Amino acid sequence: MADQATFTDDAEPFMGALFGTAMRLSNNRADAEDLVQETYLKAYRAYGSFREGTNLRAWLFRILTNTHINRYRTKSRRPQEAELDDVENLYLYKRVGDAGISPSAEDDLMQRLTDPTVTDAVAQLPEHYRLPVLLADVEGFAYKEIAEILEIPIGTVMSRLHRGRNALQKALYDLAVERGIVAAAAT
Repeated sequence: MADQATFTDDAEPFMGALFGTAMRLSNNRADAEDLVQETYLKAYRAYGSFREGTNLRAWLFRILTNTHINRYRTKSRRPQEAELDDVENLYLYKRVGDAGISPSAEDDLMQRLTDPTVTDAVAQLPEHYRLPVLLADVEGFAYKEIAEILEIPIGTVMSRLHRGRNALQKALYDLAVERGIVAAAAT
């Protein structure tokens, strides 16, 4: 059993990776921040049951993905809603952008490195393919770890990864041809 007094020191190194995955899952900074915060709160509360010597990173990612899935299911059952505060914040954000104030260095770098076509293709994947692809190809988890995080058999992980990667390959073929990564197929 782990001691809750050491939770912050033990879990803090994974915050960046969790936030990156949360951003990819939610495509929204505020939702990603909420998702990571809820993940850390749940992890802190359950830290007494965490077995020391097991994979803390995988345990945290399991909590993150389960929290995301639960939120996604809840959200999909409700009609879409927008709050006035969100609209005003968006307006303010656009005004700040127009004033020449740039986003944080991290946000700026990520926007330069990430092609919108690629992120859109990943975002368009069905949830059951997107999660394994993100955990394997972005976060670098092994199949066994992904199976534990998502609580599915390892064969299902391999199948979903294969299908998710094929869907991405089809979605991004034109971009790869355009950039000279692959040669156009002869017709």
